Amino acid sequence: MSNRSIESQRGPFEVTREDDLAMATRDGTVLRADVYRPAASGPLPVLFRRTPYGKRLNDLAADFSEARYFASHGYLVVVQDTRGRFTSEGAWYPLIYEARDGYDAIEWAAALPGSSGVVGTFGQSYGAIAQYLAATQRPPHLKTCIPVSAYQLAFENYWYNGGALELGWMLSYFVNMAEAVLRQEGDESAIADLAKLKVDPNQRFSPLTEETLRHLPITDWVDRLGRGAPFLRDILSHPTDGPYWWATDLSRQLFNMNVPMLHIGSWYDIANRDTPLYFKGLQTSALGESARAGQALLMGPWAHQLPFNQPTSGGTGDIDFGPEAAVSLLDVQLKWFDHYLKLDGRDLPRSPVRIFVMGENRWRDEREWPLARTVFTPYYLHSGGSANSLHGDGSLSTLPPDDQPSDNFHYNPDDPVPSAGGRIVGSGVVDQRKNQARSDVLVYTGPELTQDLEITGPVTVYLHAATTAPDTDFVAVLSDVRPDGYAQNLAEGIVRGRFRESYDNPTLLHPGTPYLFRIQLWNISHVLRVGHWLRLHITSSDFPRWDRNAGTGAPTGTDTATHPADQTVLHDRAHPSHVLLPVIPR
Repeated sequence: MSNRSIESQRGPFEVTREDDLAMATRDGTVLRADVYRPAASGPLPVLFRRTPYGKRLNDLAADFSEARYFASHGYLVVVQDTRGRFTSEGAWYPLIYEARDGYDAIEWAAALPGSSGVVGTFGQSYGAIAQYLAATQRPPHLKTCIPVSAYQLAFENYWYNGGALELGWMLSYFVNMAEAVLRQEGDESAIADLAKLKVDPNQRFSPLTEETLRHLPITDWVDRLGRGAPFLRDILSHPTDGPYWWATDLSRQLFNMNVPMLHIGSWYDIANRDTPLYFKGLQTSALGESARAGQALLMGPWAHQLPFNQPTSGGTGDIDFGPEAAVSLLDVQLKWFDHYLKLDGRDLPRSPVRIFVMGENRWRDEREWPLARTVFTPYYLHSGGSANSLHGDGSLSTLPPDDQPSDNFHYNPDDPVPSAGGRIVGSGVVDQRKNQARSDVLVYTGPELTQDLEITGPVTVYLHAATTAPDTDFVAVLSDVRPDGYAQNLAEGIVRGRFRESYDNPTLLHPGTPYLFRIQLWNISHVLRVGHWLRLHITSSDFPRWDRNAGTGAPTGTDTATHPADQTVLHDRAHPSHVLLPVIPR
């Protein structure tokens, strides 16, 4: 949505800003915030956003920002730099201070001059996680939250995914965060060295060059980033689940939250797994009936970065999802806040779940997630032993396999399958045919559809496979093939072999032994139209999104060289490999 359309939504009140108001946390650390005040008679409810990215950067202080928008509609809006970032004192360490600091900040904001004493929170990504963390402390004046695109911080889906390291975005993120630290210190030489690692040195959150991301061992990054990101050592030295991760794992803290929340996520969002989990988990576990009944879920067709929190019909790779996708999330949030903080009597939508159904490109209201009418349907892998590439003989069918030969491919970590869209920052839909033309990619395509096929819900691949290595990865990508051949990626996932049974007690593989690997592709809502084809492809890399499995069985990040592996995918009576689809009857 353009700045002009945001401007047209400006409320009736002029807004002024007070800069750098200081507060002290319980341990004496001084945090600073800007306060946006509307020219409205008070007292007014407070909306609070906390950010590690600079309270006047990323358009948070622009003329048509979220802060000014909400303030122009009669809210006292507070935007604060988190501990150790920009104007706030202390040392920044990702997320560990946000629960206590968030509690202290919310209670401080509730007592500001002109405040009515009720507080709501908003923010995306890190700013969304910070909301959940603060909510676990149950600040008395917090009444509601709207987190957008937040992780639960569990080991298996934040810095790591399926046991593999989220290499591409993690290193890019830490390089850019380190730049900010070094800039505050005035170390121009170190900043220049980091800028050389980026595709676009002038872009604040630029991805890193492929050469940079290929560097081994990954643990060298601890010293390369040094004081700019000292916490990277902890992340890489804890490559299995355990107490280090549990300290902030919000899936373990749902029962401590006691306010209504609107959880906003996206089908092509890197946090796609977690947004519905928050909604479903808090519906069951939140403290108090009103909190449990006050959970709502909104899932759109966008990617992770939403400028001004204003999604458009495009902006998610190659696809334009039509005019219905261009909703105003600011308007959605304002109605939610008015209901809970101004008690204006306006009813919220009756349905607790609102999803965008891709393919049909329309919004639909539902009662629950996953949908109660879902028919989980296995689509089995078949071939004559030559499913390599889209020119092979791989197929998908609802019929279980009989005795048929396995498929094989050679995995070379030095020639990985490149990342092509998906749930990574700034990505989304990309034609998968270039990757599917490779011989190290097994491709299974269903028959041409004679009726529409809706898949809405979580998707899981059950893969029977063997390898010649003590450890390896398997990657699965589901796509919708149009009549013109374009293969639209819908969902993807990875499993690192050693984590096939446990994230906290990994075990290496016995070369040549078949194992059952469970690959979570997580959530989707999409209708494949008549004349389209359903396709699943299997390979062993998606680089640089995930780190390359070196095939040695060594701890993640420590390999200095790579070793190829020969992979076998079985699909017969004894090994019925399949993708389990959440089919919605139509």
